[in-house]
Amino acid sequence: MNGNSIMIVEGITDKKHISKMLDQALEIICTHGTLGVERMEELILDYELDHRPVYILVDEDYSGYKLREQFKEELPHATHLYINKAYREVAATPEPELARLLASNRFHVKPIYMM
Repeated sequence: MNGNSIMIVEGITDKKHISKMLDQALEIICTHGTLGVERMEELILDYELDHRPVYILVDEDYSGYKLREQFKEELPHATHLYINKAYREVAATPEPELARLLASNRFHVKPIYMM
């Protein structure tokens, strides 16, 4: 996985849940919920999101759906990762399930999480 990739998640709990599983450096940005137009533009400019590999991993709920739609419009090159709808939240997704999702998208996951 490219060292300048970015993953966008909704909350700090999601970020912590993912970070502990990774065996690589990855910049993870928290949106803290839905984004206004101005904040979206700031993110794109501040992190050069339009020129870097971007991964979107948000909850399978209404706010996650809205956020995903915003990113599809503003960052059409982003790769969208989806958790199982049964878990609804990234932070509630069991570690082995989330580890498989990350590994299947070429992220380096610590072997302890690959059960």
